[in-house]
Amino acid sequence: MALFTFFLVAPALMGAFFSVTNYAGYGDWEFIGVGNYTAMLDDPAIVESYAFTFFLAVTAVIVVNVSAILIALGLNAKIKWRSGLRTVFFIPMVLSAIVIAYVFNYLFSTSLPTLAESVGLTPLASSILANEQWAWVAVLFVTAWQAIPGATIIYLAGLQSIPGEVYEAAYLDGAGMWRRFLSITFPLVIGYVVINVILGFKGFLGAYEIILALTDGGPGTATTTVAMRIFSGFNGGDYAYQMANSIVFFAITVVISLLQLRFLQRRGMTL
Repeated sequence: MALFTFFLVAPALMGAFFSVTNYAGYGDWEFIGVGNYTAMLDDPAIVESYAFTFFLAVTAVIVVNVSAILIALGLNAKIKWRSGLRTVFFIPMVLSAIVIAYVFNYLFSTSLPTLAESVGLTPLASSILANEQWAWVAVLFVTAWQAIPGATIIYLAGLQSIPGEVYEAAYLDGAGMWRRFLSITFPLVIGYVVINVILGFKGFLGAYEIILALTDGGPGTATTTVAMRIFSGFNGGDYAYQMANSIVFFAITVVISLLQLRFLQRRGMTL
């Protein structure tokens, strides 16, 4: 309890305190009330960071869960080298996000443009990370690449909990593969889908390391998330302003978490 208070509660209370001041992170300060909070409403940089963060979170949840359940279905099937393939697919989960991002930064900036130019693909001859309209695709790809293994493990656990007799009965009744998936597999793993969606959405809202190493929030501010915007205040003289931003973001996250927990309780599930 002492460690929890010292490392989490105390800093949170300090941040809330300084959010109603004009503290720049150094020097003197004075109270300004809710000035920082009202200024956020008219700040296009703040609004843009929130829009991109929620767009990335929603898109990543969809891509990760669709990909993960397809991979889990394949790894759960009776195929050769199943154990070895499972190990290969789970490798991204144990690698550092910052290391993964730097590797893909090199690939997107050097290897892919060189390869595209050699085969005549002009649109890909320049780095996608420098393209303001498409840099988010690279961020989404790398984010999903690391997150898919974790979601796959959860789906595999769900698939292995389904009795084989259920599939045998459906097969004898003439149900095809797609019908078995819609009528048996998906309904029986829907709880795992909900858990993956909730955990994934919460994690993607705090996206930081991968974007920092890939684009550093650029080009311009095209891929700047709320977490990056908040951290920019630590050395940019906007300490109090970004503390207010962090309090708002925390409140939004809490509300979303409570709604998700309420949904889980209605379905009789727990995380």
